[in-house]
Amino acid sequence: LLGQILDQWFESEPLKATLATDAVIGAMASPHTPGSGYVLLHHVMGELEGRRGAWGYVEGGMGALSQAIAHAAIARGAHIFAEKAVCHVLLGRDGQAQGVVLQDGTEVRSKLVLSNASPQITFLELVPQEQLPKDFVQRIQQVDTRSPVTKINVAVDRLPSFLAAPNAHDGQPLPHHQCSIHLNCEGTHLLHQAFTEATHGHPSNRPMIELCIPSVLDPGLAPQGCHVVSLFTQYTPFMLAGGQPWDEQARNTYADRVFDCIEDYAPGFKASVIGRDILTPPDLERIFGLPGGNIFHGGMSLDQLYFTRPAPSFSGYQTPIPGLYLCGSGAHPGGGVMGAAGRNAAQVVLKDFRHL
Repeated sequence: LLGQILDQWFESEPLKATLATDAVIGAMASPHTPGSGYVLLHHVMGELEGRRGAWGYVEGGMGALSQAIAHAAIARGAHIFAEKAVCHVLLGRDGQAQGVVLQDGTEVRSKLVLSNASPQITFLELVPQEQLPKDFVQRIQQVDTRSPVTKINVAVDRLPSFLAAPNAHDGQPLPHHQCSIHLNCEGTHLLHQAFTEATHGHPSNRPMIELCIPSVLDPGLAPQGCHVVSLFTQYTPFMLAGGQPWDEQARNTYADRVFDCIEDYAPGFKASVIGRDILTPPDLERIFGLPGGNIFHGGMSLDQLYFTRPAPSFSGYQTPIPGLYLCGSGAHPGGGVMGAAGRNAAQVVLKDFRHL
């Protein structure tokens, strides 16, 4: 239990709760849920520019990271077809992957196919079910993909000024504006309460909010004097109580609650808002292909990690379909912006490619 780990090391409840947010981020779990300590560990793995466990902003926004990978691939001779949806994986008579078929009917043939789509999309939508072992299909269907996350992107016409650390008279950013700001995290009991409400189908009344202002460090993201604010909030259930839909009214009601909370910490925030984009779990699934809205392509619980990710006997990036490999967040070691699954899969593919 994460709570036990934090209690061993710290006395301050706000500090414990703030650290606890990284143990439940993106997870439909409470700090009191067994195994939650692993998610905290996952978030401090690796390093950034020589600093272990550090995080950073990508200059130009997260899309710039994808562009950097794309440019590197193109420089090595890759061809990239953007916005060309894949209909299914092309299989030969022997059941081996031989390429993909696009929605417009175009066939792209290859010796190997790598998928960084979720295991659910890869195996339940892009591959004929009769080509897969029944127990494997059942395992993929049973993967826990519950997600508590509603992401809200906000455009504001001035920098938020927090009661705990008011802005300078010149309006220039202060050190805390460059960090990840955690709200409604004064105690782990608040996180547990927010989680409990969501398990009953109700968006948290006092949601956990992780607030970042990337434009402070990357001014090109917003016009001069203005800023973009990224809100990572939870807990919001995929299915609302009573089968109510996540319609515009439900979206806005929840977002208004989030903004009311921020207003308590930073009066004037609501008046500074120019626009907002609300992405609930169903929106994250529909737009980005995240099963259940889960940013990790499946929960990072102990029963879905290591040799069981995405399924027992298939944690090594190879799949029941010869020539088809899984290289996204649903593969070992899981989600997060670190590229480990992709790099590991590439090593396996290079090894196999020599034998073709």
